[in-house]
Amino acid sequence: MTKDQFEKPLDPEFPLHDDSLTVQGAPARHNEYGAIMAPIFLSTTYRLEDINQAGPYEYIRTQNPTRQKAEDAVARLDHADHALGFASGMAAIATVFEHFHPGDHILSSANIYGGTYRFFLDILGPRKVDYDFITDLSTLSDADFKPNTKAVFLETPANPTLRVYDIAKIAELAHRHGALLIVDNTFMTGYLQKPLALGADVTVYSATKFYGGHADLNAGFITLNDTDLYNEFFFYQNTLGATLSPFDSYTLLRGIRTLAIRLDRQQENVKAVIGALEKHPAVSQVLYPGWYSPDEAVIQKKQAKGLGAVISFAVKPGVDLGVFFEKLQMIDLAVSLGGVESLVCRPTTMTHAPYPKDKLKEIGVRDNLVRFAVGIENKDDIIYDLSQALTIAQESDEVLDKKVDIQ
Repeated sequence: MTKDQFEKPLDPEFPLHDDSLTVQGAPARHNEYGAIMAPIFLSTTYRLEDINQAGPYEYIRTQNPTRQKAEDAVARLDHADHALGFASGMAAIATVFEHFHPGDHILSSANIYGGTYRFFLDILGPRKVDYDFITDLSTLSDADFKPNTKAVFLETPANPTLRVYDIAKIAELAHRHGALLIVDNTFMTGYLQKPLALGADVTVYSATKFYGGHADLNAGFITLNDTDLYNEFFFYQNTLGATLSPFDSYTLLRGIRTLAIRLDRQQENVKAVIGALEKHPAVSQVLYPGWYSPDEAVIQKKQAKGLGAVISFAVKPGVDLGVFFEKLQMIDLAVSLGGVESLVCRPTTMTHAPYPKDKLKEIGVRDNLVRFAVGIENKDDIIYDLSQALTIAQESDEVLDKKVDIQ
């Protein structure tokens, strides 16, 4: 079942820029009664004309008009033929991994979201799906592939180190071995990066983040062009039932309408915040897409339209992160990202807690690393809050040192 069965596509003779697509993701001319905002269809079931012919909508788990419009909006922004909406990003990822069977082999970046890492260990492993984590995916080569390798999985930029990987290069390598390339594009969204256009086969999202944009919904998406694979994923979606609810579909559509202006503002703030953090005496390193090497900076510029709105930074030895988090006045300590508000977290004990300590060390994630999701607040307020909290956290250690010396 494809989106074209439900509504006419946008006029190909009148293509829109991506920032217009975010606003026009569910065009009023395609909405019932010409509604400017797509209506919410809460009905669980629909009247059928006769016993032999099902209509376009029958039961809420299988199809829903509001979810369909949300799927269309995400697909258009990704320049994808198909999209499927789920109750969470992990539900979307879990559905993609239903494609693999005992004896299959998957190559994955070792630097991925902690929940995805846990899925590999605790779900795929017991299912006898083989996998290998590659510490630095930029070194991926023919030698890493096995006869039973069915896919490569990656995030770029990676969470939370912001390492960048060449999607087109890895896609070519994967396809040479008959494997799929699956890209988690949560940090960039289709507004800033289009993995399918670069050769990826499947893109997954936690749409809870930037697509929703207001920390008030839980959602995930798969986008792709392969119709056979889409039909397979649709079967799993319908059978397993972790579908995006009508109300969350509506909320997501509302969030997408401001995606472009939110990300544009956040990227302006990111540039200013990077400059301020690099100068702060409590900070030893700032991580953003392209920080690792000139090559990665070139790749990011080639395959994306900016840096996104998530960075990380490491504090110097002795800086008390507990004090830093406590002294922030505007920025909140919380997991998640992509909303209008600025949030900080410590990956080792929060988002990446499923990782063993030695694996975190391998990918460069240590206890002194802070992940910072930059919001749309005034950049001067963001910088001031970070700076004053970092200064206090640094000075608290200096005061402690003096007390120790006196004793």
